[in-house]
Amino acid sequence: MDFSILPSVGSAVDRVVATAQNGLEVLRLGGLDTGTQPAPFQIVETENMFRLRRYFPDDPGTGPHVVLVPPMMVSANVYDVTEHNGAVSIMHEAGITPWVIDFGSPDREEGGMERTLADHIVAVSRVIDIVREVVGQDVHLGGYSQGGMFAYQTAAYRRSKGIASLITFGSPVDVLGALPLGLPANLVAPGAEFMADKILPHVTMPSWMARAGFQLADPVKTARSRIDFLRRLHDRDALLPREDQRRFIEADGWVAWSGPAIAELLRQFVVHNRMVSGGFVINGDLVTLAEITCPVLAFVGEADDIGQPKAVRGILRAAPSADVYESRVPVGHFGLVVGSTAGAQTWPTTSEWINWQEGTGEKPERMEHMREVEPGRSGGGVSLSSRLTHGLGAVADAGAAAGREVFEAANSIQRTSLAVAQESVRTVPRLFRLGQIQSGTRISLGKLMSENNKRAKDSELFLFENRVLTHAQVNTRIDNVVAGLISCGIRPGQHVGVLMDTRPSALVVVAALSRIGAVSVMLSGEWNLDEMLRMADTRMIVTDPSHLDVAVEHSKNVLVLGGGSGDSRAIAQADGNTIIDMEQIDPAAVEIPSWYRPDPGLAGDLAFVLFTRAGGKLTRWPITNHRFAMSAFGAASAAGLTSGDTVYCLPPLHHASGLLTTLGATVAGRSRIALSDGVNAETFTTEVHRYGVTVVSYTWSMMREIIRSPGFSINQHNPIRLFMGSGMPPGLWEEVLNSFPRAKVLEFFATADGSAILANVAGDKIGSMGQALPETNPVQIAGVDPVRESLEVGDSGYVRRADIDEVGVLLSRARQRFESSSTVLRDVFSSHDRWELSGHLFRRDSDGDYWYMGTAAAIVRSADGFVFLPPIEDALSRVKAIDQVVAYAVGEPGEQVAIAAITARASHAGQTSKADSITVTQLRTALGGLPAKQRPHIIALVDEIPVSESYRPLWVDMAKRGVPSPGARVWYRDEDGRYRRYTKSAAAQLQWGAGK
Repeated sequence: MDFSILPSVGSAVDRVVATAQNGLEVLRLGGLDTGTQPAPFQIVETENMFRLRRYFPDDPGTGPHVVLVPPMMVSANVYDVTEHNGAVSIMHEAGITPWVIDFGSPDREEGGMERTLADHIVAVSRVIDIVREVVGQDVHLGGYSQGGMFAYQTAAYRRSKGIASLITFGSPVDVLGALPLGLPANLVAPGAEFMADKILPHVTMPSWMARAGFQLADPVKTARSRIDFLRRLHDRDALLPREDQRRFIEADGWVAWSGPAIAELLRQFVVHNRMVSGGFVINGDLVTLAEITCPVLAFVGEADDIGQPKAVRGILRAAPSADVYESRVPVGHFGLVVGSTAGAQTWPTTSEWINWQEGTGEKPERMEHMREVEPGRSGGGVSLSSRLTHGLGAVADAGAAAGREVFEAANSIQRTSLAVAQESVRTVPRLFRLGQIQSGTRISLGKLMSENNKRAKDSELFLFENRVLTHAQVNTRIDNVVAGLISCGIRPGQHVGVLMDTRPSALVVVAALSRIGAVSVMLSGEWNLDEMLRMADTRMIVTDPSHLDVAVEHSKNVLVLGGGSGDSRAIAQADGNTIIDMEQIDPAAVEIPSWYRPDPGLAGDLAFVLFTRAGGKLTRWPITNHRFAMSAFGAASAAGLTSGDTVYCLPPLHHASGLLTTLGATVAGRSRIALSDGVNAETFTTEVHRYGVTVVSYTWSMMREIIRSPGFSINQHNPIRLFMGSGMPPGLWEEVLNSFPRAKVLEFFATADGSAILANVAGDKIGSMGQALPETNPVQIAGVDPVRESLEVGDSGYVRRADIDEVGVLLSRARQRFESSSTVLRDVFSSHDRWELSGHLFRRDSDGDYWYMGTAAAIVRSADGFVFLPPIEDALSRVKAIDQVVAYAVGEPGEQVAIAAITARASHAGQTSKADSITVTQLRTALGGLPAKQRPHIIALVDEIPVSESYRPLWVDMAKRGVPSPGARVWYRDEDGRYRRYTKSAAAQLQWGAGK
């Protein structure tokens, strides 16, 4: 018999016995007894949201102090999983005192499952105050995964006060830039929004679900780890070094999630990606990471599929004022903080960083300044090579990774098609609704706001002075104002003047009047109020405290609203008769009459009255609900507005761009509305980041006050994607694009009655008005007889359509009788057609884009023929040395002279440039694209060009002064179209304006 096999049999028996013994221990105790002990700590503070641990309490803690924040779903023990490689132990050995926030398990805490995201951030901020009070110095703040997101958000919430530095481990910032597992953002964002709005606020997520979700993030690795554990179950010595880590991942390390907190996280930081854009809301305050100023060290897992490198590096763009470093670690998500690599690299580097920041240590070698990764270059995400290199290259895993990268490549090829499809999904419903509106359709501003409130009552609507008002809060305020207005005698159809600054109260008043069915007459303090009130048949004015004195001078029935309430402000003039303080009206005490029905407005009803000036004459501009809807839905579709946008409303509400394009489009797009106290470069920069502004509205030269302000500076990674408005000069347009290279300009044009609405949606032709918006009235350009100055009739007997680049009159099709408020012509281009005459001159290029050439009334009728003023203004605005420009006519028709007034651009030192900085060569070059006879007769350099409240250049007073006097700052056009100094002898020879 061969006895040589006996040792092998004995070894096999020992292996079976050891496996059985170890397996029984795992079944009974949940794991193997490693004999390790957790690091000592003491609970130094207990509150509803947290218990604060101070590790190594017997240590006097004379060195730096760090506060560590765990993710919501992970136990606070994540920083002390293993005895020798744990965070708290390694940092303590380096002379640092660790403090750990323990949020506990929400399902075991009183009110824990109702916790919100803001509750966690406020709790972290509270801990910082507690620790600072104890130790008497600023603390370092660190967090793993979502705990690092908490750290960022807390630092932004506190504006870095009391925080020496930030350290994060696999914490994503640009969440949509690189979602976990390479999931596509266009699928995840809508799904996350649905979950956040409909499901998560009403459910909880137990700890087992959190564990399962983490393991499903890498199922191959999870299965491989379990199989490896079973294969080595006989070898206790081989398993013990990793047993604490295994037990933490498999069972002990997970806690329940609060549904409302997850919903808020998904809504703010996944759906709207506001970690990057800014404008997220914490405890009613608006917060942006752009206000983080302390140093930042972000650890990047090179094989991290959850906190992807590109998402983690988003902090560089989100916090431009911070000094940002990164340390790359060759591990996945969990390996950043637990395991041998974390013990050898992550925590020693963290300790070195803290001591370096304190000035007691050398700069860590394993870190460097974070660099922006260019699109298409390595470093943005987890590559296939990283997985293979760092032990994640099992066939299944590698195949999945390769599949994802192939998918990404295919996705980039199809990106254009996908964008078109997404845009269609977003805009088609709006345009379809716009196309279905008839004269009897119920639609109004008040109704749109009511619909938005029903759809998302808890979402933010108004952002103002760092405060936030939700749809529900605004809706309640509107209903209260409705009650107050009714008690003051307001009824449906009544014309009510509105004289208020662009603040939440003004928007609420306009919405409340719409909800009643009254007409808002939008008044401007810069024009004749008596004339406006007379033209609009208005006797009552709603105003704010700042306009009260002006309103009282022109009306005997004034209602005051806004500027605070209760004891915070008092209206001394209020007598309860001629002047009524609406803030003192108790809405609950008002008896609502039986005739009141919310939002009764029909499409054909008059909703607003605006005013405009044509040739210096004040003109009434009636706006029906249908006109409002056309502008609102059309502008929202053209701008691609969504609930993820925040629109910065700068124009006054009495301007069409403020009321229709901004307020209307924002409500139609269900976007947030950010309001400001005024147009100021410093305020603009601050609020763009704090509010997370994605779209800026403007009128005329408004952006000049910001772009050309001395010292204006803004982070190139700001969230602005679009500027929308009307009247921006092409030169300023170019500067806006240069200052905001990632943004576009969307220029609108609307006729005075809104019958034609054009928009330069593509934005690639600076100065063009674009084309008619879909579902608005079609437009055509009719040929003009230059001698009779009337529409030119062709051989067919119908009006001739203008040729390409021929200047003609813009006509819009009058599709519905109720919407026509100006001259309507019939049988114009064909039998039975109906077209509305606009009085505006346009030309159309070969691509079908329209270019504005002025109004028929403002055309210059010179001895050389017609001269069109807008092309002159557009051309001169592009001269770098010129700041403002306005063109106008002087003289009698047939002998009129075209004058262009310009101002010089301020130098870098803030001093206005001298006249010699503008040369005739610059003027000739700028106007070279115009025929000689289409150039201005005279160009005059003036000290100032006044502008209106909407920043439109005012020229009427200059025209009254006639032809400019000869001088060194005046040039005239000679017969060849060149410019020469306008001297006394030249003036005597030309005889322009003689007798004036």
